[in-house]
Amino acid sequence: MASTRRRHAGAGEWAAVSGAGAWRVEAVGKHQLMRRTGLPARDLRALDPALSYPSSIMGRDRAVVVNLERVRAVITATEVLVPGPRDPTVAPLVRELRARLMAAPAPAPAASPAPPPQEDGAAENVGALPPTPEVGGDGKDGQALGSDKVLPFEFRALEVCLEFACKSLEQETCTLEEEAYPALDELSSNVSTLNLERVRQIKSRLVAISGRVQKVRDELEHLLDDDVDMAAMHLSEKLAYQAADGNSMRPDADNEPSEFEEERDGEVEEEGGSSEGGYGNGTSATVFTPKIDELEILLEAYFVQIDGTLNKLSTLREYVDDTEDYINIMLDDKQNQLLQMGIMLSTGTLVVSCAIAVTGVFGMNITIPLYTAATEGVFWQVTGGIVGATAAVYLVALLCYRRSGILQ
Repeated sequence: MASTRRRHAGAGEWAAVSGAGAWRVEAVGKHQLMRRTGLPARDLRALDPALSYPSSIMGRDRAVVVNLERVRAVITATEVLVPGPRDPTVAPLVRELRARLMAAPAPAPAASPAPPPQEDGAAENVGALPPTPEVGGDGKDGQALGSDKVLPFEFRALEVCLEFACKSLEQETCTLEEEAYPALDELSSNVSTLNLERVRQIKSRLVAISGRVQKVRDELEHLLDDDVDMAAMHLSEKLAYQAADGNSMRPDADNEPSEFEEERDGEVEEEGGSSEGGYGNGTSATVFTPKIDELEILLEAYFVQIDGTLNKLSTLREYVDDTEDYINIMLDDKQNQLLQMGIMLSTGTLVVSCAIAVTGVFGMNITIPLYTAATEGVFWQVTGGIVGATAAVYLVALLCYRRSGILQ
């Protein structure tokens, strides 16, 4: 019992989905997984959800490591390993892998194969995921785009992972669009604190989603630009080549070296004959030259899809920027109106102050002929003159402001 606990110490749950759609949940430790897939520890760290690693698709000698947003998986030539299958965000990926890999046509016909024995041992784990129908998919699973040739298992599994990641980002983008456009239109018609806070939150989500989509797009673009990385992802062909070659180097004297071979040979020479990277097998890497056309077409299809999602986000960002410019123009106009009102009030205050100064002069205790005059109504005449002069000066000041362009 103690040895069992030590053996499973540090082990995590992984869902293993085979090419026939069979699956089981296993407790696999890091070292056991490294021996099983031939991956180094640094590649397994990229699958840890607690660590922040950029989106990447890495082809190794015996496996392909997929780390795209919420899609984390290790693809071998015979099975797909997905960490944390009980996570609600990971369970849909496992169901999609089972449905698509089961619906894909098998390379060789088989008559009613019996269920694998490992499913019986994992019966208690089946409740984590609902049962998958025997027939599923959209009719294109397991086939090259537009052809009848069955894709290798690793490409079919990679296609499911790419589609799941692209669809997840597409759904988040559509949800953001449905919330953003009405909120921006409402802000344009009514600038309030509540509307500004809604738009601020939407802009923060837009920046976050745009960054995630951009990372996935950059990774796909990097793979499409690197033939060596795409060739390293042909796991089934490498296994077939190694089996036929007896895990030894077999040069082909009848054919001239291809462009891919020359490029790979040059990289090996630059690295000083190191056999690390590319395929992880220096003996056959200089001879094994798979055709990357099918994988290139597959990656291009999802590159176009993720690029379309990025274009939607760019359009939404432009709409947000236009709304911000419009709000700033409105605020500038309001500020100009307040400034004009301030000028008018300041001018009126100045003119009234002058009238008050004149009144103060007349209130001084100085004997002048006007005070001794017996003419009746002099008070009202002086008062009316002061008020009239004040209004005239104010109107003249406004007229001068309008002519000079200070007031509109």
